[in-house]
Amino acid sequence: MSSAPDTKELEFALKVRRALDENAANVSASAADRLAGARRTALARKKPEAVAAPAFVPVFAHAGANAGMPAPASEPRRVSPLRRALRVWPLVALVLGVVAVAYWEDVQRSAELADIDAAMLSDDLPLNAYLDHGFNAYLSRAR
Repeated sequence: MSSAPDTKELEFALKVRRALDENAANVSASAADRLAGARRTALARKKPEAVAAPAFVPVFAHAGANAGMPAPASEPRRVSPLRRALRVWPLVALVLGVVAVAYWEDVQRSAELADIDAAMLSDDLPLNAYLDHGFNAYLSRAR
C-alpha cells in the first residue's frame, strides 16, 4: 500500500501534468525553443542506465530457498540422514545395476561353455583331436 506522502506527490504530479497539457498550445515559440534546448541539455547530461546482463546461475531442484547460492558461513547447513540417503541412492542403484549385468553375463558365458563341453564330450572324436592344430585346419577347410 502507498503511504500518505506518496499519495500527495502522485496527486501533485497529476495536477502539474494536467495543467501542462491544457496550456501546451498557448506556449510561445521562444519558450518552446528554450524548453526544447533545456530538454536536449538534460538528456545529454543524463547518466546511462545500467543494463544488467542476465548471469547464468545453475539452479538445482534441491537448492531450496537459496536458489544456487551457498549457505552463509555463520549458520552451518544441516542435512538430515534421510536427505543424505536420497542423494546416495542413484549411485547405489548404478552399482547394483553394474553388478547385476556382470553376474548375468558370467552366467551366460558359463552356460555357453557348458554347452560346448557337453558337445565335445558327447562327440565320437577323442579330445586329443581337438588339440591338434592340423585338425583345426581340417575343420576350417571342411566348412
